[in-house]
Amino acid sequence: MLMTADAYRDSLRSLTPRIFVNGNLVKSVADDPLLAPGIAGVGVSYDFAVNAAHKKLMTATQFSGSNIVNRMLHINETSDDLLNKLEAVRLICAESGCAQRYLSHDALNALFQATKQADDNFATDYHQRFMAYLHDVQERDLAIGVAMTDAKGDRSLRPGLQSNPDVYVHVKERRADGVVISGCKAIVTGAPYMHEFLVMPCRTHRAEDKQFAIACAVPIDAPGVTVVAKPAGRPGDPAAKFSAKYGQSTGAVLFEDVFVPYERVFLDGETEEGGFLTTSYATHHRQSCIGARAGFGDLLIGAGALMTEANGLDIDRYGHIREAMVELITITESFYACGVASSVYCVKDPAGNVMPEPV
Repeated sequence: MLMTADAYRDSLRSLTPRIFVNGNLVKSVADDPLLAPGIAGVGVSYDFAVNAAHKKLMTATQFSGSNIVNRMLHINETSDDLLNKLEAVRLICAESGCAQRYLSHDALNALFQATKQADDNFATDYHQRFMAYLHDVQERDLAIGVAMTDAKGDRSLRPGLQSNPDVYVHVKERRADGVVISGCKAIVTGAPYMHEFLVMPCRTHRAEDKQFAIACAVPIDAPGVTVVAKPAGRPGDPAAKFSAKYGQSTGAVLFEDVFVPYERVFLDGETEEGGFLTTSYATHHRQSCIGARAGFGDLLIGAGALMTEANGLDIDRYGHIREAMVELITITESFYACGVASSVYCVKDPAGNVMPEPV
């Protein structure tokens, strides 16, 4: 069921996460002024999906059913899906600067592929678990944060040789009904105002480091989860005409003995598949970022045109202004064309979805 931005904001009030912003405990994420620009940015992806003018781009019929879902939660089946996603990301980022939610799209598509690969190689049931989770996420129209980048610690040492194992998220204990994870994920986009986190490895691991090859879903308010974040944008700054309205918070997510039931575990020790997940996510995400940066380019081009007009300048008389604008348009449309090409020349994955052409 598609939510609106208001419904998304209200849904955050039903959660009880442990969030710190600027060192202070947040009482209500949905009502904290320091996070309002970030929540507004994510809200664009919700409101545009229920706007009739944007329905084709912002919604899709789910891969494995007949429900209409938000494009940011869709599994891509065709080249047209990739083209629509690319244009949808450009659309929402031209409004918000960065609507953030396309990261969840990229992670879900990569997990769709990696869980199928693991099942094919080891006769596991990860893909079935993931599909059940995906349908729930689509039905509830959730905002999903991607917790991928580990703190890493001493980068000259592999994860298993770190003096503090918590610089990488890892499985600390395995129980009959699930796993216990600990560690730190850094630079998580939109961390304070997500519903859940997809925890994924950020590198290929060797067999001896298999406890770090964990992929799972964790609610933001699960016991043991703490988010330490910065404000979103520049809230309350009268000089920040745009970033006081729309912004982005990033945060470190600390997992301290967090229990994850097996139905929410999508890889557990499969090192090769964990590496495949990482690179697949990167491929999906780079294509999405083309759309995002093109949308931001549209903002810059529009701002330049508005400033030119506000200063009473005729762009036909001032060649240096025109040349600068043309150069910015050329840069934006040139890299966007690469995103279009990667969609047209997409690669079918054995799982059934499509990958943007990597080069």
